[in-house]
Amino acid sequence: MAEHKEKAVQAEEEQDLSEILRIRREKLAKMQANGENPYFLTSFDVKQKAQEIVDHFETEFEGKQVSVAGRIMSWRDMGKAAFMDLRDVSGRIQLYVKIDVLGEDAYRTLTSSLDIGDIVGVTGEAFRTRRGEISIKASSMTILSKSLLPLPEKYHGLKDTDARYRQRYLDLIVNPEVKDVFVKRSRIITAIREYLDQLSFLEVETPVLHTQAGGASARPFITHHNTLDIDMYLRIALELHLKRLIVGGFDRVYEIGRVFRNEGMDTRHNPEFTMLELYQAYTDFEGMMNITEDLVRTVAHKVLGTGKVERNGIEIDLDKPFARISMLEAVKQYAGVDFSQVETLEEARRLADEHHIEYEQRHKKGDILNLFFETYCEEKLVQPTFLTGHPVDISPLAKKCKDAPEYTERFELFIMGAEYANAFSELNDPIDQRARFEAQAALKAAGDDEACDVDEDFLTALEYGLPPTGGMGMGVDRLVMLLTGAQSIRDVLLFPTMKPLDK
Repeated sequence: MAEHKEKAVQAEEEQDLSEILRIRREKLAKMQANGENPYFLTSFDVKQKAQEIVDHFETEFEGKQVSVAGRIMSWRDMGKAAFMDLRDVSGRIQLYVKIDVLGEDAYRTLTSSLDIGDIVGVTGEAFRTRRGEISIKASSMTILSKSLLPLPEKYHGLKDTDARYRQRYLDLIVNPEVKDVFVKRSRIITAIREYLDQLSFLEVETPVLHTQAGGASARPFITHHNTLDIDMYLRIALELHLKRLIVGGFDRVYEIGRVFRNEGMDTRHNPEFTMLELYQAYTDFEGMMNITEDLVRTVAHKVLGTGKVERNGIEIDLDKPFARISMLEAVKQYAGVDFSQVETLEEARRLADEHHIEYEQRHKKGDILNLFFETYCEEKLVQPTFLTGHPVDISPLAKKCKDAPEYTERFELFIMGAEYANAFSELNDPIDQRARFEAQAALKAAGDDEACDVDEDFLTALEYGLPPTGGMGMGVDRLVMLLTGAQSIRDVLLFPTMKPLDK
């Protein structure tokens, strides 16, 4: 019975929608027949923004003529007058449209043609209503574009997240707070650039199409170049080309660009995302640590005006010095296992079995240490924390620690249990780098899709001499999530990757 009623309601809604679509198209056809085709209009002289009029009403606009354009979001008809809400990029303002101001013919023509969702241009006098609302008394109003589809639920709908991601344009129309996230995203990226530019870093652009994947452990997207008749890879990192530039004599370079990884999708992963990578000659991972901490803190203050952000009821303090802990110390503290006493792979496997940690036959002792960290420690690093001392087995591009050659001069920045940045004292020994590439190639041959090949051109560059260099990579989308409070990476990507509905 309930199912039958639900189907009846759905059929009625579909019929209503069909009727709405028909009526809107008939209105458009009538406008076109009367020589008022809105799609023939090419411009409108916009002189003010809605919020500008509201903010400076008393000092600049009271009683003055203004000219605005935007989308009609609501309409309250009172017979010979109407109140409408217009929204533009800055905000909303009320329109007061009156028959004896606009003229009876113009008023009747407008009201018979207009629909909620239409884009209009309005000129008129800025005034305050008896209820105190700043408004525009329209002296002329032109429909600039017809909305042939109705806004969802009188523009209060579109709560379904899947629909919001697929139709971001509609999400931006009906959920104005969404626009604020993307405005902040732009300001965050601008603040990053300003910070690095002030430190004399040079922004560069490197290829998106690579002849082989490298610079990170990830499964690449593969495409084919018809003219060269070769397979190519969408880049999984920016690293190897940027380090070539350090070899070439640029001391400080950075790039903010899209990278692509053919991996799983969840609240923190999208197949394409924005990465910041920077490299500085004559410094090390400690130098990168200082830059990373100051960069995050500076950007937060510039965009938010504070170094404290609240996420999931927890205050994250970016102003305090970031904590530092090694992977060995973290595993000992949170898992109760002292890997400094583990000498063989067999011992590491036995400990993993005892703690019900799954590993693969290809995993070495360092891989298993990292699995312990991911299982027991990662989520415990809530306040900003630099994790150091990564095993060589999982760090093919980082220098070894002089006093502990099983480990590397590397750090990852963790906040709220998530990784935000990854940095090395860059490996500049071409012989050691070749051995590590060959180890990666062996893993790839054994079936590891995330391992890389031997990059001969990069090795040739190293043989010409890479100075001591520090490098850092940061996921820009995750930083935006932190500073905007977004719960999913899709909330900070204008057009996240979505499975087509017909699939």
